[in-house]
Amino acid sequence: MNLTLGQKLFRTKSAERAHDDSHAHGGTLTRSLGLFPLTMIGVGATVGTGIFFTMVEAVPKAGPAVILSFLIAALTAGLTALCYAELAGRVPASGSSYSFAYATVGEFAAFIVAACLLLEYGLAGSAVAIGWSDYLNNFLQNAFGWQIPEHLRSPMFVSDHSNLSVHAGNFNLPPVLLVAMCCILLVRGAKESATTNAVMVVIKLAILAFFAAIAFTGFDANNFTPFFNQDTSKGFAGMAGVTAAAGTVFFSFIGLDTIATAGEEVKDPRRNVPIGILAALVIVTVFYLLVAMAAMGAQPAHLFEGQQAGLSVILQNVTGKAWPALVLSAGAVVSVFSVTLVTIYGQTRILYAISRDGLIPKTFQQVNPRTGSPVSNTLIVCLVVGLIAGLVDATFLWDMVSMGTLTAFIVVSIAVPVIRAKQGPDAEHGFKVPFGPYVIPGLSIAACLYIMKDLPLATYRVFFIWMAAAVATYFLYSVRHSRLNRKG
Repeated sequence: MNLTLGQKLFRTKSAERAHDDSHAHGGTLTRSLGLFPLTMIGVGATVGTGIFFTMVEAVPKAGPAVILSFLIAALTAGLTALCYAELAGRVPASGSSYSFAYATVGEFAAFIVAACLLLEYGLAGSAVAIGWSDYLNNFLQNAFGWQIPEHLRSPMFVSDHSNLSVHAGNFNLPPVLLVAMCCILLVRGAKESATTNAVMVVIKLAILAFFAAIAFTGFDANNFTPFFNQDTSKGFAGMAGVTAAAGTVFFSFIGLDTIATAGEEVKDPRRNVPIGILAALVIVTVFYLLVAMAAMGAQPAHLFEGQQAGLSVILQNVTGKAWPALVLSAGAVVSVFSVTLVTIYGQTRILYAISRDGLIPKTFQQVNPRTGSPVSNTLIVCLVVGLIAGLVDATFLWDMVSMGTLTAFIVVSIAVPVIRAKQGPDAEHGFKVPFGPYVIPGLSIAACLYIMKDLPLATYRVFFIWMAAAVATYFLYSVRHSRLNRKG
């Protein structure tokens, strides 16, 4: 049967077919995760990325009111995470929100979500690697009295949200080396067990608690006055700065949805997935607010701008000694390494799922029979992530990651009422968002749009260029090569 272009754009892959495709390429997943390791997966995928870096980007926008920015970001992440929880039970397949969109709002929208996810994971990997470079340099300085040469730890392209400057001869080498190490591990088929992840999470939380305990010894309430940013020169005064900072710190909450996407491997998912999501959200939010309050109390807001390895510097300034900064830098180096690895891994697996559906070339789904890993896929991803990390500064990347994620979250929220209507009241499913199919998804969409509205104009420009490239790719390649064309 020949389909019209409109029918092709909105054709969906049923939840059953999504499930079958997932199993056809990887065997049956066993339900081995209880509530604690599941919660730790969500916390582990979240903590260790933004909280070590985003204060430097967010405080200059919001001032001490950055605490409100964390609360807004937490609320938005929580609303969307509930939507993920329901969809994970209704569409038990790999591919995260891409698969959810494919089963509900159609192929074209799913491809756009995929483009947003690629933006999220790819730039997140680069941004985290760049932040790792700052803490590595701080660790080397405190441990051995040696620093990486300035031109080998500085990007070539630097943005101040409005202007782009080029510094010829600069190259940020440490994040490239980090990405290369991650590439070697992923190509060899390295896997992180739930037990190892739980241990890593405990270490990460202990490091943040260590920071807060010491930083509070230098707490000065005067640092919270004035509470809102008063500088009108960049348009960040008052609540505008709070919202703009929320878009930046939102990066710190990315990862909670991994709990929902682990639905096939969870014991009693109807109970444990929603509890795990809420428990992880509470843990992450409490620790983030603790760190934010301790950091703001320990130094004035104006000192955050441009501060490298900011949390380590705060500890050094509060104590006048190098060892607390050394401990925190070492913890950041280890934890951020693991997060970079997981982020790149997620990018390759999403590309694998898209390629499996025929929407991008088969190169991305070719698996090495010996290691069980998509080698070509991994090499391409690491090359792109490494080049971005080596050439571009992190200022611009945080907001781009948030933009891609928020767009994907909006589509996921829309998918909840759509899939309820398609599957009907008698469909087998697990968790359902409370208050019907419209209230929580509607609030989630509104919260995402509220954060998006104050992202920098340059972020919108680059995002629309990326979306235009995605649309062109879909119409020139994907629509003709989709596996659904062979469905008949």
